[in-house]
Amino acid sequence: MIDQALKQRVLEELAWQPGFDEAHIGVTVRGGVVTLSGLVRNYAEKCMAERATGQVIGVRQIAEELEIRYMPAIDLDDEVIAERAVDVISWDLSVPKNRVKIKIEKGWATLGGNVDWRFQKQAAEADIRNLCGVMGVSNAIEIIPLVQVSDVERQIKAALLRNAEFEAENIVVTAEGRAVTLTGQVGSYYARTLAAETAWSAPGVTEVYELLTVD
Repeated sequence: MIDQALKQRVLEELAWQPGFDEAHIGVTVRGGVVTLSGLVRNYAEKCMAERATGQVIGVRQIAEELEIRYMPAIDLDDEVIAERAVDVISWDLSVPKNRVKIKIEKGWATLGGNVDWRFQKQAAEADIRNLCGVMGVSNAIEIIPLVQVSDVERQIKAALLRNAEFEAENIVVTAEGRAVTLTGQVGSYYARTLAAETAWSAPGVTEVYELLTVD
């Protein structure tokens, strides 16, 4: 009964998303683990479906088995996609100029190079995700921060305490150099994702190991 109710909430959340066609997505739930299957129209919709599912209360984990099928079918040359990718990133003020390298193979984009912050790495991926013809993105951009790590554990803990989504006392923050590990419990899959994003926001962090459990 609990899984059935969770399935219904996920279906309702998918239907709620503007500009998103959920008609061909199947949802199954077992023990709080949600499996998404079926078809989506592009890579951006695939990411949107997973993100929307993660926001639903009760979701503990997501297994994503969605297939991209462009409607109508398109067959863009990798070189064309690569040219568009270079153009769109060059216009994005969030991404440092001439620091991101792009490779397209059979519609799959691999991003390389380096940036100073994780939000810049995410911005580059978001730019490519929305391009027509892209089937997936592997983000191998390296983060090389300019700032020094200083009192990271305290800063992240304070940020968690400021956020209404968390019972921050249940989250343990451990920092070793530029790497941060999060352990403990949170109340939802969404809070788990948000906790990791909070840790990534600390100056100088280059790795976040999110080991939180959803209770």
